[in-house]
Amino acid sequence: MTKSFVIIVPARAGSTRLPNKPMAMINGRTVISRVIDLANTSNASNIYIATDSGEIKDHCESRGANVVMTSSDHISGMDRIAEASKKLDLPDDVPIINLQGDEPFMPVQIINQLPMLLSIDTPISTACIKFSNKMDFNSSHEVKVVRSLSKRAMYFSRAVIPNSFTAEYKNYLKHLGIYAYTNGTLQALSKLKPTANEELEKLEQLRFLDNGFNIFVEDFEYEAPIGIDTREDLEAATIFAKQND
Repeated sequence: MTKSFVIIVPARAGSTRLPNKPMAMINGRTVISRVIDLANTSNASNIYIATDSGEIKDHCESRGANVVMTSSDHISGMDRIAEASKKLDLPDDVPIINLQGDEPFMPVQIINQLPMLLSIDTPISTACIKFSNKMDFNSSHEVKVVRSLSKRAMYFSRAVIPNSFTAEYKNYLKHLGIYAYTNGTLQALSKLKPTANEELEKLEQLRFLDNGFNIFVEDFEYEAPIGIDTREDLEAATIFAKQND
């Protein structure tokens, strides 16, 4: 039976590498409109955009999306959606998908499956794929994850893990930046202070591990979806969209 869940998309204008990223164009459509269209194909019962930008708000509402205005002070998307879910007065037990506003090509099957993986023992779920020879596992932009036999996250890093003794790319797992958690877990996470590991790696999920939250990491058989972080990503996404729209 499908577990009812909501999607909250954090979307801010103040990206340093690609200013006003949600409004950037990919083959005639904005990044955020593509994310809205993706979310609408999922099994989510409700979809919300959490933003601090009036321009993004107006644009998303013109696309039929529900928008929650949030503070411009948030340092992470998780904090933004935590504020939005408070304003929406969502129940503690409702599963929430944190779908990033710069991930218009995330496979919808991943979105639909992550809420099904939540449990008392693993209150957070996320996704990974195997590295292929098309990806550079030495790049700090490619986040690696190591799991236990029960698929619980052991560590995330921008460095190569397992270390260089693991010779082939097929032994590495790339983390995809999408999460599911209940609203109760989300609110608890948002109250935690950044940890030393998180600040060293610039990876928010290490805060969860440092504070004893288990993360279930499911592996999926997909090519890496193009996330939009830089002008180069935008160009690659435009080429991809022209071939697939």
